[in-house]
Amino acid sequence: MAARINKKRSFLFVSKVLGKHIPVMPYTPLLSGAALGLLLYREMNGGTKAAANEPMDKLLNAAVHGLIHPLQAEEAYHELLAAQLVLPQPVVFVGFAETATALGHSMYNIFAGGASYIHTTREDIPEMASIISFEEEHSHAVDHLCYALDTALLSGEEPIVLVDDEITTGNTAINTIRDIQSKFPRKEYVVASLLDWRSEGHIQAYRDLEQELGIQIKALSLLQGCIDVKGTPMLDAEAGKGQEKPAREAPVVTTYIRDGLERLAVSSTDSRGEINTSPYLKLSGRFGLSSEDNVWIDKGAAQVAAQLRKLRESPSALVMGVGEFMYLPMRIAAEMGEGVAYQSSTRSPIHPDRRSDYGVHSAAAYPSATDTGITNYIYNVDPGQYGDIFVLLERDVPHRRIEPMMDILKGLAGNKVHLIVLGPELEVEVPADEGNG
Repeated sequence: MAARINKKRSFLFVSKVLGKHIPVMPYTPLLSGAALGLLLYREMNGGTKAAANEPMDKLLNAAVHGLIHPLQAEEAYHELLAAQLVLPQPVVFVGFAETATALGHSMYNIFAGGASYIHTTREDIPEMASIISFEEEHSHAVDHLCYALDTALLSGEEPIVLVDDEITTGNTAINTIRDIQSKFPRKEYVVASLLDWRSEGHIQAYRDLEQELGIQIKALSLLQGCIDVKGTPMLDAEAGKGQEKPAREAPVVTTYIRDGLERLAVSSTDSRGEINTSPYLKLSGRFGLSSEDNVWIDKGAAQVAAQLRKLRESPSALVMGVGEFMYLPMRIAAEMGEGVAYQSSTRSPIHPDRRSDYGVHSAAAYPSATDTGITNYIYNVDPGQYGDIFVLLERDVPHRRIEPMMDILKGLAGNKVHLIVLGPELEVEVPADEGNG
């Protein structure tokens, strides 16, 4: 656990299987989403009392074993994919930004057909209209938007699965269901999460909403329990401030990598009104996906991983996603060979403390490259822990905006920092070393 610097939510369960606050083996977070997918598959096929349960029990046991033993995660993940599971009816998955964008994607991805996916976003895209919007009450960044290229994505009657890393009160899911139901009414919702800490009162709130709206809400989680929080929020701390300048700085090399994936020519506007016209990755999940799109994502991840393997110089490497851009970097990291860890930067402020029983040992803060009005953080990476650090960007940004993050990573990489900018038609290009600005 760790202390959030947040008056609305004073604590954080620091997940060892999510790939956000702790570097993990990349197959571990992929497997955590796939395991949630197995629970959904079992639920939609008769639940735990289904007659033919032995194959499902085998897959569930493999998933749990892989999550407990990270060295077995890759084998378990591929076993789940090989099962080619198809749900008995179409399902729409919605992942919550920013932390659960990859978790929702990996849950959706376990199914070989009949599934659709979209994740919410906090990015403002003026050319598009959000089909739903809601607030995450405990967060310091409350507005969620949802930009679907197919405006009919939520207009059917199929169940909607809301995916988050942790459910504490359930209020975010309730807010989301209310908004969806007011625009795209249906009968069935599922709330899936790694952790479910709802109290009896919060569980009853789901039941009350069911009665009010005439719907069914099913909750699925890998762990469920009760928590009791005492004390006052830590509001006078600053996460990642005042870190010492490192004795040595690694060089930074910017490389433009061709991923072969389609782009969407829309721009974004940040909190300070600055516009970025660089196109978005169309198949990131932000604009909606269907099972037929998965083959292209697989090819894109394999294509980038093959190129990054050639750039890698150290036995230990860290691949980093940035903010909401988590799933594709995670998939790429998984195909880069042994000795590769994965995590993403985050906008969540957490107090660091070097105690053995505490979840966040180190923190570094910097203005976000996508929005300089927002502070981002890198947690639990020590200087020299990884020889090569690869940072993957979904879209190009002006160098001055990425520089603060690079200044942090230059002091953390033992060998070299690779800034990787992805694009559909870009050749591999390694400009002169930028390590000294």
